Amino acid sequence: MRMQEDEIRAIVVETLAEQHRLQQDSIDAIVAKAVASVMASFGIEDDDRKEIRADFQHLRRWRKSVEQAQSYTFKAVITVLATGLMGAVWLGVKVVLSK
Repeated sequence: MRMQEDEIRAIVVETLAEQHRLQQDSIDAIVAKAVASVMASFGIEDDDRKEIRADFQHLRRWRKSVEQAQSYTFKAVITVLATGLMGAVWLGVKVVLSK
């Protein structure tokens, strides 16, 4: 009697595992089809993947270079302001000392 329960339990576990695998495969297929459909609606075909990847890589490099330029510009502005302020203070001190 115990052997039958163990056999039944093993069969049920195996059946559920197989059902889970089949459902997962089905879900994966549905998701892949949905993504392909959305990409196609944007005019992007499967053959264009390499070009799209290159485009995104180019955009990332462009964005990073713009961010770096903004950083350098900010530093340059701060340096110019600080230098101008120090020059004004120096001229003020020079004028006060010359009187």
